[in-house]
Amino acid sequence: MIAGVLKETFPGERRVAVVPSAFPLLTKAGVEVVLESGAGVAAGFPDGVFKDKGARIVGSRAEVLDASRVLLQVRPLAGGGSGIEGVDARHVLVGLLDPLGAPAGIQTLAARGVTAFALELIPRITRAQSMDVLSSAATITGYKAVLLAANALPQMFPMLMTAGGTLAPARVFVIGAGVAGLQAIATAKRLGAVVQAYDVRPAVKEQVESLGAKFVELPLEAADAQDKGGYAKAMDESFYRRQRETMLKVVAASEVVIATAAVPGKKAPILLTAEMVDAMPPGAVVVDVAAEQGGNCELTRPGETVTRGAVTILGPLNLPSTVPQHASQMYGKNMATFLALIVAGGELKIDVADEIVRETLVTRDAEVVHPRVREALGLPVQATAGR
Repeated sequence: MIAGVLKETFPGERRVAVVPSAFPLLTKAGVEVVLESGAGVAAGFPDGVFKDKGARIVGSRAEVLDASRVLLQVRPLAGGGSGIEGVDARHVLVGLLDPLGAPAGIQTLAARGVTAFALELIPRITRAQSMDVLSSAATITGYKAVLLAANALPQMFPMLMTAGGTLAPARVFVIGAGVAGLQAIATAKRLGAVVQAYDVRPAVKEQVESLGAKFVELPLEAADAQDKGGYAKAMDESFYRRQRETMLKVVAASEVVIATAAVPGKKAPILLTAEMVDAMPPGAVVVDVAAEQGGNCELTRPGETVTRGAVTILGPLNLPSTVPQHASQMYGKNMATFLALIVAGGELKIDVADEIVRETLVTRDAEVVHPRVREALGLPVQATAGR
């Protein structure tokens, strides 16, 4: 089985789908790798290190497509889908395909006859933890969000007792305590900030406190705020309105707010209003890492920095790509582990009785086969032949 690794075409995407350290897993599964020359350079992996692990380096995209049965990418559909140019019914595509946020791309793949696996849909079960690409990306996102905040804040994070007097620590409020939020809490604590955090799921209180942060408890009923996969569920607008009203005091007392609340496949809920931002101290910073899904702050502009009075609102996009080496290392390990599930002895084995395979398979036999994606596209939700 030959797996092809292509250069990413989405502007600013510096990750690569497989890294040299993942090759032992691929070799064990009977997978050979063909790499488009330069595919790993932006992530810090030159062609030579792939070649040393047994990869075949070719000079063009067309050569990879002609040689490969399986194509391994990071974001092939992002930015208009230039990453799937030349991909057709010969190929099995594995990558981040945004199947619920932008399902039209999945329909395009089906029309081409491509068999496709969307790694965002990896189920949150114990057996799939080593394939969890979203957690890998969120780890980078939470870490980098705090560094962006520290860079923009006109004060330092730690408390310091100096000859020039005592410097008070920065007060950081993290909204959302998923993987990104927990990593943000840990990073802010390491930098010396006083950290508070809130999540709609009361079950994460223990995790927040284990990192040394205070869990902000709002007098709101949210017993049904978590789905079976452990993700936060979308709540109704009346809940979010009451949440915003209660959160105002905490936000007003914070120099930094890191907003990470997102629901897979849905627009991010607005949790920070203009009124709340106006109540923040002069020089305060909001880093809205939900910007790609619209943002948690109503003032966020995805990909831009906005100033409101004396408060700075950052709407960063694709933060994992800003730490491409470690982001690729984690993504590449996730990818290789998943590939070992669908390839054995050098043969492709798509066993839909396996929950991980079934939940990530989005197109097959020129059809969109995933029920949630079909629903997002307005197609009849039914079992289809080949799923």
